Amino acid sequence: MIASHLSSFAGSPVLPFTPGMTLPEDPSAVAWRLEVEDFDADPEEFADLFRALRAEVPADAVRALVIGEWGEAYERPLPVDLLVEAAREWTGLRALFLADLVGEQCEISWITHGDVTGLLTAYPELEVLHVRGAQGLRLEPVKHTGLRELRVESGGLPGTVVRAVGESELPAVRRLELWLGRSDYGGDTTVDDLAALLAGEGLPALRHLAVCNADTQDAVAAAVAAAPVVGRLEVLDLSMGVLTDTGAEALLSGQPLTHLRRLDLHHHFLSPQWQERLVAALPGVEVDLSDPQTPHEYSGRQYRFTAVGE
Repeated sequence: MIASHLSSFAGSPVLPFTPGMTLPEDPSAVAWRLEVEDFDADPEEFADLFRALRAEVPADAVRALVIGEWGEAYERPLPVDLLVEAAREWTGLRALFLADLVGEQCEISWITHGDVTGLLTAYPELEVLHVRGAQGLRLEPVKHTGLRELRVESGGLPGTVVRAVGESELPAVRRLELWLGRSDYGGDTTVDDLAALLAGEGLPALRHLAVCNADTQDAVAAAVAAAPVVGRLEVLDLSMGVLTDTGAEALLSGQPLTHLRRLDLHHHFLSPQWQERLVAALPGVEVDLSDPQTPHEYSGRQYRFTAVGE
């Protein structure tokens, strides 16, 4: 569960937009937040709010934008067409966050999106794109030379989206973060879906890779251990998932990881012995082994869960 809304985004404080409000002295120094109050609001309410932002805030002052509740986000996709239409005016938009919703508004696995490919096409200078939720999310392979950071938070990420990222040309992306999630919440990504991404041909500038929050984290770790992209990384993040001793052994049996600055494995199911082995094998690497987990016992069976699911 996501506990709180963003207080800052892309280095700027988040400021909710209200029609008729007094604008800050420098309206470009904030990340504007758009959100209707009611979760079941009519679609026109969000559209009216969006149009008011376009009318009242100078176009060149919209540098960062955070979208909250747009009305029935649990079943109605974000109206991406509004953002695409504004692109001819918002030429300075550099950072975009889709669906800053918390659990009390909409569980992450319920947040509904459609095809977001058009956003990247409409905003060739966009540098940061964060998406929360993945129900219905679609993406086609694209070439985008401006994007530097891409993050998709989910309780279950479709393999089609992961394949599209891997097949895209993203020469400027330095940070990529994908929350794979659980199979019972739509996370059907397989190791084969990760192949193009881990080959890294379309991600020559990548330095921070997170393939995390996976109920298949051991299989992901084994794939990463032999992945060509790892050699150019500074940070590798396999956190928040169901990583066990099997995955740790796969990591240490693969290519050297001593070049990393940081290996993030927090929220894991590793034994104390394998935690010690990881730290000892990676001198000089900051290894985050915080938030250790223990399996849940139920009816004589053991269950392990990702940090974020429903």
